[in-house]
Amino acid sequence: MAGNGVKRARTLRNLRTQVVIVAPALLLVIAGFVLAYQFVGPAPPDRLVMATGSETGAYHAFGKLYAERFRKEGIELSLRSTAGSTENLSLIGDPSRNVPVAFIQGGVATAVQHPELLSLGSVYFEPLWVFVRGDAPIGQLTDLAGRKLAVGGSGSGTRTLALKLLAENGVTGETATIVDLGGPDAAAALKRGDVDAAFFITSATSETIRDLVASPGIQLTSFGRAEAYLRRHRYLSAVTLPRGAVDLARDLPRRDIVLLAPTATVVANPDLHPALIDLFLLTMRDAHRSGGLLEAPGDFPSGKFVTFPMEPAAERFYERGPPFLQRYLPFWAANLIDRLKIMILPLLTLLYPLFKILPPMYNWRMRARVNRWYRDLQALDDRVRSGAISNGDARAEIDRIEQAVEQVTVPAGFASSAYTLRLHIDFLRHRIEGEGSVADPSAPDGA
Repeated sequence: MAGNGVKRARTLRNLRTQVVIVAPALLLVIAGFVLAYQFVGPAPPDRLVMATGSETGAYHAFGKLYAERFRKEGIELSLRSTAGSTENLSLIGDPSRNVPVAFIQGGVATAVQHPELLSLGSVYFEPLWVFVRGDAPIGQLTDLAGRKLAVGGSGSGTRTLALKLLAENGVTGETATIVDLGGPDAAAALKRGDVDAAFFITSATSETIRDLVASPGIQLTSFGRAEAYLRRHRYLSAVTLPRGAVDLARDLPRRDIVLLAPTATVVANPDLHPALIDLFLLTMRDAHRSGGLLEAPGDFPSGKFVTFPMEPAAERFYERGPPFLQRYLPFWAANLIDRLKIMILPLLTLLYPLFKILPPMYNWRMRARVNRWYRDLQALDDRVRSGAISNGDARAEIDRIEQAVEQVTVPAGFASSAYTLRLHIDFLRHRIEGEGSVADPSAPDGA
């Protein structure tokens, strides 16, 4: 039992020594972390708002897909229904509205008008569909002069592009009747004969488009001068709706149709958290890379066909793919490591010298427990040799040293030094007691 007590006491003393050495180093590392943490970027918000469009439109439908992906990452993406791209621009252009991201139709505004906005990429083609009442399709937009035209609702991207193209063809409010009507309402008015033509910008899978393509007495316009429009408007593309693509059974449409198509783009203002930019890019890739009726797989999302400058992280995404951490880790883990990477430099700066210093310091402390008694032992030896101390006082002093050394505890790796010290104490004791010459226990054999 006594042996166990001694062993336990020795272990506690060794542990205290280790704590004395390690604790200051640990405090230094913690202080470095605290200082570096002041420069760590804030965590992304757990809720944000995205402006979409009409609840029956493609923007809102894709917004729901985005919201589901964000929900899985623990972030609430709230969708705000709007009249369309023009309203969306006013929302993300005003920081006080707290709407940092939105779907925007390409071409509704320029970077000069909104220099603060950045694009995260285009996600799919949004063809401009021009349906006209009559038995034969029109040859070009100039043929719409003198007619009643539904050009899209107020605040919509359809209206912005329709008025621009009509004006370039000499069709204005002075030469035609312009009606701010869009979506299903415009389609119904066209079928009733309340308007002569209607403009739509929506995906090729829209039920409104499928219904109008199949409606008798309504013709879909093909843009024979598409190349001329592309030279004037770089954000437009020419896409071909193949014969029969809408309905193979009924062979609709009955000929190839050339359409002008801006792209749906995701646009952000500077308030969008950088980590959420990465999550949007990953979500856009998953939602749109499979392609569609007019898009080949892998065409979207893309850094092409955008009106606003590309956000730098998005540009790198399209050039090199997702960031390294995002490829192999869940979003939350990759984001946390990315935020904390600023702490790696001070950590390495502190740990490297500490790892170099701590082992020698520990060794020195352990050896110092033994070596300090050699000073007393050597001083006593000198006094005995010179006769400066009586044998009785010398024996008392050697007893004191021996008792003190008995209390010295060192780890097993340093035990040889402790036992060598005890042999030297015994050597000096023999000299003091005059028991004859005793060989130095530390001397090599034969010395």
